[in-house]
Amino acid sequence: MSQEKEELFPAIGSIADKKKKELLLPMQENESLCMKCGEQGIARLMLTSIPYLREVIVMSFRCEHCGASNNEIQSAGAIRPEGCFYTTRILSRSDLDRQIVRSATAAIIIPEFQLTLPSSDRGQLTTAEGLIRDIVADLSLDQPLQILGDEEDEDEKAEVKKPSEKDLPMPAFTIKLDDPAGNSWIEFVGSMSDPKWNMRTYPRTLEQNVALGLVAAPDESASVVQGAATLSLDGDDDDDDDVGGGAEGKNEEIYVFPGTCSSCGHPLDTMMKKVNIPYFKDVLIMSTNCDRCGYRDNEVKSGAAISEQGKRMILKVEDSEDLSRDILKSETAGLTIPEIDLVLTHGTLGGRFTRLEGILEQIFSGDSASSSLEASEDRQKFEKFLGDLKDVKSAARPFTLILDDPLANSYIQNLYAPDPDPSMTIESYDRTWEQNEELGLNDMKVEGYGSGEDDGPGDGAVEKG
Repeated sequence: MSQEKEELFPAIGSIADKKKKELLLPMQENESLCMKCGEQGIARLMLTSIPYLREVIVMSFRCEHCGASNNEIQSAGAIRPEGCFYTTRILSRSDLDRQIVRSATAAIIIPEFQLTLPSSDRGQLTTAEGLIRDIVADLSLDQPLQILGDEEDEDEKAEVKKPSEKDLPMPAFTIKLDDPAGNSWIEFVGSMSDPKWNMRTYPRTLEQNVALGLVAAPDESASVVQGAATLSLDGDDDDDDDVGGGAEGKNEEIYVFPGTCSSCGHPLDTMMKKVNIPYFKDVLIMSTNCDRCGYRDNEVKSGAAISEQGKRMILKVEDSEDLSRDILKSETAGLTIPEIDLVLTHGTLGGRFTRLEGILEQIFSGDSASSSLEASEDRQKFEKFLGDLKDVKSAARPFTLILDDPLANSYIQNLYAPDPDPSMTIESYDRTWEQNEELGLNDMKVEGYGSGEDDGPGDGAVEKG
């Protein structure tokens, strides 16, 4: 007889029954005032442990008089040293059963619905389906009553049989959970190699530590100095612009430009710094952070002249050591991984200065891989693509990374510099007329523009890089 496999994520109700029988973790019951009807209800508290997370306190309340009920969850341990960010793709109805532990400091994002749930005053233990139902219920509060039609219209509608929820196609969507305290969790299926599930940790920013009460808020002058120090290449919390110590020029001046937040309209400052990348060229790193709404944006621009030729870099990734290579992907570069049929067109993801692992992480958790698929066959292909992408992201299989930049403003770190890298091939090529037209170079005139002569399209000189 095969041994029954231990269930990693048992239902909380079954845990409560088991612990109550074993008398190891007794469940406490107390009378509590119902805020809906004013009668006395029953509040239950239980200490339990969630696998791969930690000990938590589950609290539930139910009023037998009016039927009101709710539940919440609190961490029973200390705040973790790093924040956590979870991404899960909901592609089928079975994915709606995934358990979600959302602490009071966690925010939830569903990009397909353009929906963001900020941190609340209480934690929550639910499932993906329960989360969606709570969102629908909250959005339905205080809505005007539905306008009723004539009796004839109602009779005609009654004759039409409504399809059940199981018969209706379920739109695919993504759930992202961001918790600076690191006390939240989304269930994976089978193992942590679940292709629809991803988790990463990140160091908290000063503002997040202040919000969590871990450090005292600095005065205004100190925060300006701190902002200038942290801008030196880590302007956000997801390692998108982490250079990893590979850049020079850290003592150069940081320029500050006043502007307006594109999200909330409040005044903010954009900071810019020039950085030299060894064996490459100068780049400009720009960081914009809004203290009012939390909007963040980081861009990398070339600080050198336009190159006469484009550049194509081909990297053979053999192991996890290659994932630590610094990579600069400019806003004009395209990225391809032929082994998994991944193609990012020129301009996708914008300009990024990060590690190879970081850019693969952003591809996985970002919106570049759309999950709005309807056909079951397409969903199966997409699920396989996610599994292949996760293998690539962890270097579980060798793959080829092709970075193609018509302006030659992109860069992959050479681990053998100044000698050639045996795992990387760099090709230079002449841009086509169509590429120059798309980049606006055909009409660019940088020589003789004061003489009154008209060189016409395609005759504009481009300064050599």
